[in-house]
Amino acid sequence: MAADPRFHRAGAALTLAEAAAAAGGELVGGDPARVVSGVGPLDGARPEDVSFLDNRRYLPKLAETQAAAVVLGRDFAGRVPEGVAAIVVADPKLGFGRVARRLFPQPAPRPGIHPTAVVDPAATIGDGVEIGPYAVIEAGAEIGAGCVIGPHAVVGEGVVLGEGCRIGAHASLSHCIAGRFVVLHPGARIGQEGFGFSVTPEGRFETMPQLGRVLLGDAVEVGANACVDRGSQGDTVLGMGTRLDNLVQIGHNVKAGRACVLVSQVGIAGSTVLGDGVQMGGQSGTSGHLTIGDRAQVAAQSGVMSDVGPGEVVGGSPAWPMRETLRAFAALRRLAGRPASKA
Repeated sequence: MAADPRFHRAGAALTLAEAAAAAGGELVGGDPARVVSGVGPLDGARPEDVSFLDNRRYLPKLAETQAAAVVLGRDFAGRVPEGVAAIVVADPKLGFGRVARRLFPQPAPRPGIHPTAVVDPAATIGDGVEIGPYAVIEAGAEIGAGCVIGPHAVVGEGVVLGEGCRIGAHASLSHCIAGRFVVLHPGARIGQEGFGFSVTPEGRFETMPQLGRVLLGDAVEVGANACVDRGSQGDTVLGMGTRLDNLVQIGHNVKAGRACVLVSQVGIAGSTVLGDGVQMGGQSGTSGHLTIGDRAQVAAQSGVMSDVGPGEVVGGSPAWPMRETLRAFAALRRLAGRPASKA
């Protein structure tokens, strides 16, 4: 099915030559001047669409596709049916994504402040900023040029947003310094009080002051309803390009390096340090005060309770090196009288 124009506004059409250039690939077959205007899956693409293939299991669908062109790897270029052009690239998913972005560009900001928005006179609003209905911009906030602040979003006192940030509906920021092109999806919460308290002699909980900030590097993206607590004494930091999926929880004083990827429902306990390029699967989590090395990978639903070295792959709860975890699972199945899984 093609992109629904009610929700996805199309940009200018492309020739196949332009589409190949956008994908960073080579056009094989087809008329370079043929025009494409949409995208679609192999089995739902129209003659004016571009599709892609990055898995051989979909080769039967490739044989039947009606797309004008398919973005794929060189190994599959010879399998494209007659009348369909191949756009040959090293990474089909990346190449297709770039074509799709050209055909369906992100909407530009519509500069202006909605009449229902509340903007404190002491806030600084850059050029070309769009502020939506019922948004609140508090005193001392600085909104960089070209930002989009969605409906009911709250940018708290003193918060700084670099240029080109996009803050989704009902998202909120406090105690935060953000770089350029940061994206918060709807309902994201940045800078709220961290989970820190002491127990009094009478057995009551007494909240510890949370006096730090949240620092978001350029191009950080935070998913819907994800939460990033501010630091207790120092700062909570997400490095440039790091991405949080929906419903991720980042505790106070966490330091994440560049280009980390944390999938839905990951939880990082306070004062944990993640190196550059760390990847954590859905519903995995860490205990506090750990160090996860550069490019380490944590499998889904794993519980990390000790440091993980650079490049190490761990899984299970408690998380062990993946080979040990798989051997342990196989032994458990044998004890239960079940055959070892072929996976």
